[in-house]
Amino acid sequence: MCGICGQVSYNRKPVDEKLIGRMYRSFNYRGPDDEGIYIDSHSDAQPPEINIGLGHKRLSIVDHSPAAQQPMSNEDNTLWITYNGEIYNYNKLRSQLERKGHAFKSNSDTEVILHLYEEEGLQAVEQFNGMFAFALWDSKRKRLWLCRDRLGIKPLVYYGDRKHFAFSSEIKALLEDPVIPKELDYEALYLYLTFNYVPSPYTIFKGIRKLEPGHYLVLENGKLEILKYWDVPEKTDPEIESLPYTEQEAFFKKHLFGLFNDAVRSRMIADVPLGAFLSGGIDSSVIVALMARNSDKPIQTFSIGYKYDALYDETEYAREVAGLYNTEHHEFKLSHSDMLNSLDQILSTFDEPFADSSAIPTYIVSRETKKHVTVALSGDGGDELFGGYRSYLSEYWRSKYMMIPEIMRNRLIEPVIKRFPDSRDSRGREFFRRLKKFTNATHGQFPERILALREVFPKDFRQNIIVGHRIKNSDPDPSLLWIKNLLSCYHGDKLNSILYTDLKDSLPGDMLMKVDLMSMKNSLEVRVPFLDHRVVEMAFQMAGSLKLKKSKTKYILKETFKELLPANVYRRPKAGFEVPISRWLRNELKFLVDQYLNEHRLKVQGIFDPKSVNQLTGQHLSGRTDTSWLLWNLIVFQKWFENYFQ
Repeated sequence: MCGICGQVSYNRKPVDEKLIGRMYRSFNYRGPDDEGIYIDSHSDAQPPEINIGLGHKRLSIVDHSPAAQQPMSNEDNTLWITYNGEIYNYNKLRSQLERKGHAFKSNSDTEVILHLYEEEGLQAVEQFNGMFAFALWDSKRKRLWLCRDRLGIKPLVYYGDRKHFAFSSEIKALLEDPVIPKELDYEALYLYLTFNYVPSPYTIFKGIRKLEPGHYLVLENGKLEILKYWDVPEKTDPEIESLPYTEQEAFFKKHLFGLFNDAVRSRMIADVPLGAFLSGGIDSSVIVALMARNSDKPIQTFSIGYKYDALYDETEYAREVAGLYNTEHHEFKLSHSDMLNSLDQILSTFDEPFADSSAIPTYIVSRETKKHVTVALSGDGGDELFGGYRSYLSEYWRSKYMMIPEIMRNRLIEPVIKRFPDSRDSRGREFFRRLKKFTNATHGQFPERILALREVFPKDFRQNIIVGHRIKNSDPDPSLLWIKNLLSCYHGDKLNSILYTDLKDSLPGDMLMKVDLMSMKNSLEVRVPFLDHRVVEMAFQMAGSLKLKKSKTKYILKETFKELLPANVYRRPKAGFEVPISRWLRNELKFLVDQYLNEHRLKVQGIFDPKSVNQLTGQHLSGRTDTSWLLWNLIVFQKWFENYFQ
């Protein structure tokens, strides 16, 4: 796992080697083991000549030798690559290439990419099974090829105009170049207020974009083109689809077990110590169980909990799984002081506002895990593939709820529900918070209902809170257009359509971004077996009824692996990887509200409406309505803005 960057300039303008160095040193933590630069300049050539510089920071996982250093070239130095990731089937691909006459100088997966490109060109990416972001320079064709893995596990951002092009693993590296403007993108800000993160291809900076998952970018002779090379297959196997329900279930259970076991096994290959995050949930427990089956020595497992907040602590379930499989288990308990001590480090890592508060425990568990291993397997993706979140039950319960006469729903049930105080601080008030969320999401068309479940700021607030860039009530809501666009790309059953939107948007934009940055900040590589593209493709061949059976989430996954799980883990409901941010913002972290959301600061800054923010603050401090996620969203933005614009 590594960090990559590079620049292209036109018309004989040389690439600044010192600038490339500053770019990759901005994310030293991504690759503490080695670094390298390649510069290809032709100042004496006739225009339109293209000059290029590639930079690399290396975290050595496979092949620690100097032969695997990057940027890496082919035999005649006509191809150069800077690469971040792991290709899990590289040994199989290497054997095929050797039979065709290709000679290798290293044992790395990086070199496989170079030789497969020599053999197949841009179609080579279709054979890679892994997580990756790379830039390959073909000097003969004057072609730069940027490529990102199918699910967006590894990040890749870029900036381009007619005179300048640059790319990197992180935005902060691009901003080392004074040519690249640093200007706030208000449309991206609006989407951030909706979703808690900036979705791809946007970034918070105008002109800087994320390369979307499953896409590659080709810059050839000054022409830029972005192409999609992979998507979730929509067509199901008619023979399987024609089988009775019980036979379909048996078929998928058999094949899912074998395929996922192979996905886990292939991600256990490393030349460094390896372990697994173990939350005590279904996904991480299944991974640990399969790792134990595929290892001849105890697996190292890592869990995190809270010292004073039993409502958020799941460590007892993790201990049960660890005991069943005799793992070398490590458990860390957080207090609010642990959060405070790490907060500045965490928020400064994000190059754009990112308000998923679970980044805090993710950072700390990564930091502690790194003290023991260099690679950890994680259960990310299981919920988005197999229907693990409570929100996925919304359409099921809505069908029941809509049987109640409309007059009773609108004049009795919903007005009564709205009167109850809600909060994440207690189970009772959390129930009413969820109930309010559910009833709000029963109104409108299907895309509007999905948005109601996902949005952080309600529509009225997000339309009015941005001063000077307010969207008129008569204008289309950009967030709703975003959801509609995602839905238009897939035409499966309702549940799979919802899962598709999360797979393409919130998974790479939120979950995977969080894990990548928080783990790489600690020079830890995290691998995600559920996002083996073969597993993803199989999951979307399954009908939604196999994933949600009545009110049971992740039905097919639980049934497939229930013999490997303790009974308590198999039966337990889904719990989120959350922090008690609601209580902390009323108590230990209230100073953040006072510091970043005070009226004077907001007026001077001129981005947010002070009256709207004061309303949110008052509601939360009163204890009647939990607006902690909204406040945290604004605090994170303010901290980011302070780092980049003040």
